[in-house]
Amino acid sequence: MHLFYYPIADSYWLVAGVAAALLALVVLVGPGRNRVSLRRRLTLAVIRCGIILLLVLGMLRPTLVYTETHKEKATLVLLIDQSRSMLVRDSLNNKTRWESLLATLEDSVPALRSLGRDFEIKAYTFDAEIHPLEVKDGKLVLPDSPSGNQTAIGADLDDVLNQENGKRLLGIVILTDGRQQALAPRDASAQDIAAKLRHQSYPVFPVVFGQSRGLGGVQDVAVVDFPPPASVFVKTEMAIHGEIKVSGYVNHPIPLRVFMETPEGKMEQIAQKEITATADGQLLPVDFTYTPETPGEFKLTLEAVAQPGELVTTNNQQSSFVQVLKGGLHVLYIEGDLRVEQKFLRRSLDASRDIKVDSIRLDPRHKETKPSNLMELLKPGKYDVYILGDVDSTAFESAELEQLKETVSRGKGLIMLGGFHTYGPGGYFNTALAEVLPVDMDRLERQLLDKPVRDDVQIPGPLRMQPTPRSLRHFALTLAAGAQENAAAWAKLPPLEGANRFSGVKPSATILAEADGKEGRPLLVSHEFGSGRVIAFAGDSTWRWTMRGFDSAHKRFWRQIVLWLARKDQIAQGNVWVRLDNTRFFPGNRVEFTAGAQSPNNEPITDAEFKAEVLKPDNKRSPAVLIRKDEQMAASFRETQLPGDYTIEVTATRKGELLGTARARFIVSQQDLELDNASSDLDSMKGVAKSSGGEIIEPERLPKWLTELMKKTDYLDVKQETKKTLWDRWSLFFSVVLLLTTEWYLRKRWGLV
Repeated sequence: MHLFYYPIADSYWLVAGVAAALLALVVLVGPGRNRVSLRRRLTLAVIRCGIILLLVLGMLRPTLVYTETHKEKATLVLLIDQSRSMLVRDSLNNKTRWESLLATLEDSVPALRSLGRDFEIKAYTFDAEIHPLEVKDGKLVLPDSPSGNQTAIGADLDDVLNQENGKRLLGIVILTDGRQQALAPRDASAQDIAAKLRHQSYPVFPVVFGQSRGLGGVQDVAVVDFPPPASVFVKTEMAIHGEIKVSGYVNHPIPLRVFMETPEGKMEQIAQKEITATADGQLLPVDFTYTPETPGEFKLTLEAVAQPGELVTTNNQQSSFVQVLKGGLHVLYIEGDLRVEQKFLRRSLDASRDIKVDSIRLDPRHKETKPSNLMELLKPGKYDVYILGDVDSTAFESAELEQLKETVSRGKGLIMLGGFHTYGPGGYFNTALAEVLPVDMDRLERQLLDKPVRDDVQIPGPLRMQPTPRSLRHFALTLAAGAQENAAAWAKLPPLEGANRFSGVKPSATILAEADGKEGRPLLVSHEFGSGRVIAFAGDSTWRWTMRGFDSAHKRFWRQIVLWLARKDQIAQGNVWVRLDNTRFFPGNRVEFTAGAQSPNNEPITDAEFKAEVLKPDNKRSPAVLIRKDEQMAASFRETQLPGDYTIEVTATRKGELLGTARARFIVSQQDLELDNASSDLDSMKGVAKSSGGEIIEPERLPKWLTELMKKTDYLDVKQETKKTLWDRWSLFFSVVLLLTTEWYLRKRWGLV
């Protein structure tokens, strides 16, 4: 406890001056000796000095500052899994996980009762959401049976963080089988949320029930992943990928079959193979290839043949849709010097019957050879993809590059190749293409014509081109089915002779391929500009692939680059289109899609009127409300309770005239989210515990752990500083008034007033 003074105007001199002036008045001004006795003069002086003393005390503003300490309780949070997977009977003595959980909590009642005397206990059950629980004398009032259809461990932990934020938590004890089974937006990663909890000093202590084999050790074969294949052109090889999880059938051959829809709507088997798991619960990737002969949208199904003893067979197959597109692409190849690269590149593209390549040469030294109709060639509707070779920017007029920029923004593709006069060395840093290209350029990179080649803007070879890990399944970079096989195929290709050194990559861009062994040296970079796709390729010697016996890889690479740039992996039926971001949903999910109409020049038709209907598996139709969003229409559909195939039909009219109809399909899966993969997941919970700073607790150890927690946890002493002012109280004011009144009364009585 301390006493502090805060004088008026922060000046002790001011207070002293006022006090001295008042004392001087007491001495100099007062009744004369002939009017009153000495005793009475002294009495008045003492009273006046008392008044002055109180006034000085008020001017000094004394404040008493002291610190108070009180005890704050800590909180322990219990999270109880009430999802349906807790009904799996795979615990000791053939008990369900829920029965084992209840027994564990019953054994923990004495410890919880003792803990509750000194600490706060909060409890929740959880499935897709958290639900508060009542705690009475160490006992939890739990539901009779778990009934949740989702297990959103990550999102539920985040909800607890928000609910209990600001408190002092001993930790979060989560009793669960550890298997997260949740749909968006409740599918947040549990380990990511656990890392957030660690920053708040909220450790997570998982108590895991069940076996990691699955449904109580029951044998099961499940198709766990079957992504839709990339759109493909007719008579072009299509890569089909999936993942199969095998539980309980070790060293047992499992037949797999792939079915594809025919134009007549029937499912026809197109591929088959057998897989064999060498370990229980093994996840096996599978890859197939198929060359479609007919354009259109077709359903694909990957099926694992049901095996004897399987309890759940709804997870034995998954379906998706693939777009098989017609050909007819037009490419304009603009080159400066007649290099070896352009010869082999054109030959590879010409091998595709559905791609027509026109080429022109622009030599800045001989501008008389420049085509007079170049501006027309760069306008929308002329070509689908533009390839810029080693062409210096001075070969173009600024208006021509502005036109190319506008054309790309409206949906056309552009790729610039490496060379001595491309990108920054070619002077494109101050042109319209500086905004279009996905890489940064600098004026200091300029390579002047007819000057020695600058080594500082080039990367010397050999450079082995390798896709980044995230791009191994990219449509443009697929040389073989399967990510591992694709990486191996790229590793076999001969290295490039050299490449341009990009000064930087734009934040919106994606690095598709790099120079192997040269960190931070991108070779293939992409991004979207407006509605168009753009690639920057630093190399110019892929011709070496053909010369070294990799002719098929060279053809496939350049064909897929052009197809990707032309957006041939997206559906557009005539003038009207409809697109889905996803084609596979669970019952009750909301399906979102967009639709629109466009002119032959790919310009959006903004005054079109649209009508959308969804054909459900029971052949009933439901309308979908379309809302205009910029230059397209957006809609969502919620009536997805029935499993099966759904078809979206969008019809567009303009001033009463039919523009066309587009269709897109999606699947509502019949899978049981909780039971199709009901194995407990101890490894995941170990990761959660480690990320949050907690530990795994075995169910039988929980009562003892709670007792130990109580012994080693102390109260938290919270100190609070309090200030109490002494100068602005009624007692000081009353004392001043009392002394003034007394002084006046005495003077009145003694005849001085």
